Amino acid sequence: MGFLKQEVPVVDFEQWSRGTRAEKIKPMARHWAEVGFGTPVVLHLFYVAKIGLYILFGAVFALATSGIDGWSNIGQWWTEPIVLQKVVLYTMLFEILGLGCGFGPLNNRFYPPMGSVLYWLRPGTIRLPPWPNRVPLTRGDNREPIDVLLYGALLMMLVVALFSDGTGPDPALGTDIGLLPAWQSWTILALVALAGLRDKVLFLAIRGEVYVPFVVAFLFGGPNVLIAAKLACVVIWMGAATSKLNKHFPFVISTMMSNSPVIRARWLKRRFFENFPDDLRPGPLSRALAHVSTAIEMGVPLVLLFSHGGWPTAIAAFVMVCFHLGILSAIPMGVPLEWNVFMIFAMLTLFVGHSEIGLGDMTNPWPVILFVVMAGIVIAGNLFPRKISFLPGMRYYAGNWDTTLWCITPSAEAKIADHIVAIANMPAAQLEKFYGSKEAAQIPLYMGYAFRGFNTHGKALFTLAHRAMAGYDEAGYSVTDGERICSMAIGWNFGDGHMHNEQLIAAMQRRCQFEPGEVRVVLLDAQPIHNQTQRYRLVDAATGQFESGFVEVADMVVRQPWDDDLPVHVDPREPGADRMVG
Repeated sequence: MGFLKQEVPVVDFEQWSRGTRAEKIKPMARHWAEVGFGTPVVLHLFYVAKIGLYILFGAVFALATSGIDGWSNIGQWWTEPIVLQKVVLYTMLFEILGLGCGFGPLNNRFYPPMGSVLYWLRPGTIRLPPWPNRVPLTRGDNREPIDVLLYGALLMMLVVALFSDGTGPDPALGTDIGLLPAWQSWTILALVALAGLRDKVLFLAIRGEVYVPFVVAFLFGGPNVLIAAKLACVVIWMGAATSKLNKHFPFVISTMMSNSPVIRARWLKRRFFENFPDDLRPGPLSRALAHVSTAIEMGVPLVLLFSHGGWPTAIAAFVMVCFHLGILSAIPMGVPLEWNVFMIFAMLTLFVGHSEIGLGDMTNPWPVILFVVMAGIVIAGNLFPRKISFLPGMRYYAGNWDTTLWCITPSAEAKIADHIVAIANMPAAQLEKFYGSKEAAQIPLYMGYAFRGFNTHGKALFTLAHRAMAGYDEAGYSVTDGERICSMAIGWNFGDGHMHNEQLIAAMQRRCQFEPGEVRVVLLDAQPIHNQTQRYRLVDAATGQFESGFVEVADMVVRQPWDDDLPVHVDPREPGADRMVG
């Protein structure tokens, strides 16, 4: 990795460009296994600085509270419940502005480095209501003034709360400062709900599955506040661990660690793979790290919950700090960085600063009810991933997400540029602008393909792309990750294929009126935890779905990042479904 320049693969461009997609991915994958994406060090330092600013302003909002005084007195106020409450609300504001997950070049956002607030304060952009046919007043996919008003009111209410004082002494909670007025939490929850019912992307972008339960917990009164917050942390950790009980997660580890800016020795990066350079499946080191990290996330939270101080709590807290710092140090794609900082702070505040409070101190059943609701959503999300986003399903970095691949002709790209209200250009245009030419942009484009191919679902996506473009000249299409389309069209993306499925296709079709064959999309569902297959659909934006079926997880995990010959099982009702396609 260079300090100012990306370290890119060295290829004979003329010869390389004549290869098939699989042939062109191969040298990119081998480069990734030794170097990672090659991100300049200065860019990693930029993200480190952003984390520092996040921490700084979090402390500023804490100090804006009457009774919280002095940078030098942090040891006296860091465990105050209102400080954690403000950190929760501040992080929600940070995320909903677009400064957190999905920010900047490591999420392929170049010009501008963020969307979110630039889209959601602008009428005419696309919105995606979660249940338009069931919830009154949510139909349509056009952002109206009411949507802008709701979003603006949410921003304003979060800022008001961050500069508010506590309500006074609360002996049951053990604080002289108290919590924020309950009406502020109720108002924020109402605005999140109303804005989220109008546009599910806002609820996902504010990381509602993480922070909304904390806001709810602060309404329970007395020690129930801290108990409910502890249980929320436990669900987040153990829910994520549960989703990693699959064959996909070791692929995430090998991809993430080989891209880590901390692990710089090439010989060590190669160790994360089975047999560099020919077999780039996860090696023993990746598999071991996957098992250990899953065990930590599954078991250590229980130690934190049921130990009440002393060495067991201290050791468990140290392990969880190291766990989150390990993720942070890798600066993973999608950059969920501040979330890890928040989890460290919440863990230290709740389980170390208030270790004496346990389940036996509950005075009402609300913490248990919150736990059951959160755990139920996680269970449902793992059983029915097509129905529930991987965010409330807690399938973070499990390697098991809904994904899409869009095959787009130049005429369709022109229609998108003309008819979609967006802040950013099409992904290929952004890359060309950033890297200086169409030819130079091909290298990072195929590095992106390699990243997708390192994950198990990449082999299925590229195999199914051939079927999506069958009967057409593949050279006439730009094959684009659905994440990039999502980023451009709706202003936020974070690995969730639910945001670029048929709903987004239909919204873009209404605006662009694509002709048959201009846009063809591969949609691949995540794997249900109880089933070793993944469902797929092939959709033409103009004519609708034209094929569906499934692929076997066992076939995906034995192939290389560049392979696009996965066996495909077509549904019996589909044309040509009388045989398995290899």
